[in-house]
Amino acid sequence: MKIELLCTGEEVLSGQIVDTNAAWFADTLMNHGLELQRKTTVGDRMEDLVSTFQDRSHYADVILVNGGLGPTTDDLSAEAAARALGVELVENAGWREHLEDWFTKRGRSIPASNYKQCLIPDCAVLVDNPIGSAPGFRIYLNDCWLFFTPGVPSEFKRMIEEQFLPFIKSEFGINESTRLHKLVTIGHGESTLADQLAVIDIPEGITLGFRPSAPHVEIKVFGRGEAAINAMPAYIGKIKNTLGTAVVTERFPSIALEVHTLLQGSGKTIAIAESCTGGLLTSQLVEFPGSSDYLVQGLVTYANTAKEKILGVQGATLKQHGAVSIETAAEMALGVRASSDADFALSTTGIAGPDGGTKEKPVGLVVIALADKQQCWVQAINLTIRTRTLVRVMSCAVALDMLRRRLMDENPIVDYPFIPRTEERIL
Repeated sequence: MKIELLCTGEEVLSGQIVDTNAAWFADTLMNHGLELQRKTTVGDRMEDLVSTFQDRSHYADVILVNGGLGPTTDDLSAEAAARALGVELVENAGWREHLEDWFTKRGRSIPASNYKQCLIPDCAVLVDNPIGSAPGFRIYLNDCWLFFTPGVPSEFKRMIEEQFLPFIKSEFGINESTRLHKLVTIGHGESTLADQLAVIDIPEGITLGFRPSAPHVEIKVFGRGEAAINAMPAYIGKIKNTLGTAVVTERFPSIALEVHTLLQGSGKTIAIAESCTGGLLTSQLVEFPGSSDYLVQGLVTYANTAKEKILGVQGATLKQHGAVSIETAAEMALGVRASSDADFALSTTGIAGPDGGTKEKPVGLVVIALADKQQCWVQAINLTIRTRTLVRVMSCAVALDMLRRRLMDENPIVDYPFIPRTEERIL
């Protein structure tokens, strides 16, 4: 089955907005054992839309058309679909009633322009949009189904999960059992991971995929059919044995969510002191509901004076060793833990760049400390040849991995092939 994605909109075509829907859609398909064959982006021009619908419908079995269903004059998908079919637009009475009720429940009068969203091509099948004002619809053209959805991400994702995927599986009789297992790693390159796993025989019916997305590289193990599914546990076990400490979670898409889950309900608390990461580390945990169960405080102590006054870092330490040092990072972690009486504390200090480095302390040098009520682990890592954003993102991942390992009674400091460590110390 050939599935294509057609994204509409001048703002997408021109790069004014990033098309996150496309990435999410392709990944979601893969998770269901389906592959995206092609992605096309078309601006808000009627002739281009009509010709693309007609052209691609000769090649694809299904085309997911995303965007262009709004109430304004540049939303052309419905009219373009009607022209491609050679039919008129007709008002869907049921959607008009739904739309009026949708606005009434929100205490608003319906603008005249929104009635445009009730118009769909004659012979089109309406597709429900449970949370938005624009309906989806599907049409059949040249032995191809064109499935139209709004561009609003929340509406789009809901309709894909509740409408599009069930339709695909029903229409094309996809009943084969499938299973997807993901292993998330940090500190290892995609090619390095692939080389390590190349020595393991892959059972029939299982495919192995890699998806790098900083700070992680995600390994996907996909099994199709009962025999492959039954072979997956043993194969995954071999992968884990081969990769060792590279794998940081199998349950969740990020190490932050893994750490959040380990902490939530554990009775353990944490305090955080950040310099170069500027609050990003704390923010990654606050993103998840329930972080108040364990997060006592997160402090951004960027200036040396803040490190001294708020965290209790000694002026002599800063003068002798500098803000980016094993000694300062340790005092930051110990200070924020003591002031909050938390069970654990993390601290980060470094040179994120692009300026500010020296020969002794280059851009990308970051020092991370983890303290509990007994001791403090500190390591200096080298993240050179990376952007400012990536230095901060990777620093947070290493900090969270230190905490994760400590929560699991493992050594908090491990080797990462792609993140050289220049110094480590246990105090």
